[in-house]
Amino acid sequence: MNDRPAGAGGIGRADVGGRPVRTGADVTASTAVRYALVPVPRLSLAAVARRSGLHPDLIRRFVALGLVDAERDSAGRLAFDPTAPAVLARIQRLRAGLCLNYASIGLVLDLLDRISMLETALRRTGTRSETPPWT
Repeated sequence: MNDRPAGAGGIGRADVGGRPVRTGADVTASTAVRYALVPVPRLSLAAVARRSGLHPDLIRRFVALGLVDAERDSAGRLAFDPTAPAVLARIQRLRAGLCLNYASIGLVLDLLDRISMLETALRRTGTRSETPPWT
C-alpha cells in the first residue's frame, strides 16, 4: 500500500464500486493505481434536478447529448458527480446569454475546457513572454 494521500501525484480516485478512476493528470503521471479511502459521493437525478432547478427530462436530454457526464448505478438509475449542478448552470448561462443551441454549447464547453487546460499548462511552465508568439 502507498502512504500518500488520495489526492497527490497523479492518483486516480475510486468510484462507488471501488474501481480506480483515471483522471487526465494520471495519464502523464505514474502508472500506479491507487484507491481512495472514501467513496466519491454521487448525486441522484432528483437531487441534481432539485439543486439546479431544471426538469429531470431536460437533464436526461443533456446526458444524452453528452453535455453532462453521468453513470448508471446498479439499479440502472443515473448517478452524477457533485459538480453536475455547476455544469448545468454553466450550460444554462451559455444558452440564455449567447442564445446558442445545445450542439454549439457542447462545442463551446469543449473549447473553454481546452483553453483552461492550456492556460494552466502555460502557468506551470512559466514561459510566458511580453511579445506574442505570432510576431
